[in-house]
Amino acid sequence: MQYRNLGRTGLKVSPLCLGTMNFGPETTEEDSYQIMDAALDRGINFFDTADVYGWKTGEGITEHIIGRWLEKNPGKRDQIVLATKVYGKMGEGPNDQRLSAYHIRKACEDSLRRLKTDRIDLYQMHHIDRSTPWEEIWQAMEQLVREGKVLYVGSSNFAGWNIAQANSLAAQRHFMGLVSEQSLYNLNARMIELEVIPACQAFGLGLIPWSPLAGGLLGGVLQKVSEGRRASERMQQAIEKHRPQLEQHEAFCQELGHHPADVALAWLLHNPAVTAPIIGPRTLEQLEGNLKALDITLDEAALKRLDEIWPGPGGQAPEAYAW
Repeated sequence: MQYRNLGRTGLKVSPLCLGTMNFGPETTEEDSYQIMDAALDRGINFFDTADVYGWKTGEGITEHIIGRWLEKNPGKRDQIVLATKVYGKMGEGPNDQRLSAYHIRKACEDSLRRLKTDRIDLYQMHHIDRSTPWEEIWQAMEQLVREGKVLYVGSSNFAGWNIAQANSLAAQRHFMGLVSEQSLYNLNARMIELEVIPACQAFGLGLIPWSPLAGGLLGGVLQKVSEGRRASERMQQAIEKHRPQLEQHEAFCQELGHHPADVALAWLLHNPAVTAPIIGPRTLEQLEGNLKALDITLDEAALKRLDEIWPGPGGQAPEAYAW
């Protein structure tokens, strides 16, 4: 496993991040344990979760599963980089969500309790909070860092200017600020190439793409459209919308001799701005499949062909739309 620095930090993480959103809703606790064991055994040391995962308000189901796994395997805590998130609704009270200092403090304590750990290695703001001033947010995060409860702070779903604003103000406070951004990014969703990726590169943030397979759309969906999520009305609509591109993509992947999902992940890994795409396996078989992407090298001709099938916005702003 070739580990990468997370943005401008000295922290080394695996080039694939284990996403745990399916743990609980889609994957049983026992199977979740097996996936985490297998991921760590294969060198994946970067685990991502969120307080809202499990999708029952306030219960933190997925964090509880990870916490019980850590409790059963105490030696493994120091082998992983554990990331979780704050922002989402965790109760019915007016301060049970978003990024007030009040909620950040309580949400962190609750996540630590559920995860059965003394620290969160990467604490990510799950969304921008336009109603809370950055002075308040950074004061709260600085306090958690001083207490050793948080080591690094990251963002998720931020615009490029949000990243610039956040880190400029953090620098004024002599605080490290954001070290990573978790964004929607895949062959079919490339809008962040306009401004988010340039902002990440300028401010030294590691990019952690979520939904790297576009919810399964890039995972060989035409080969198997009658089962699971592929049979949903939403997926069927997406398939029909993108059928010409999907036909070209899957045919090209067949020429390359690789599974479409592996090619989609390999395409992300070829981008120097990307630290680690988030994979969200529901089964051990899916985890094993995702790992194959690490062995794929796409040459310039292959990358050009993928750009032709899945064109981006035209580069970064403003050249993408002006001159």
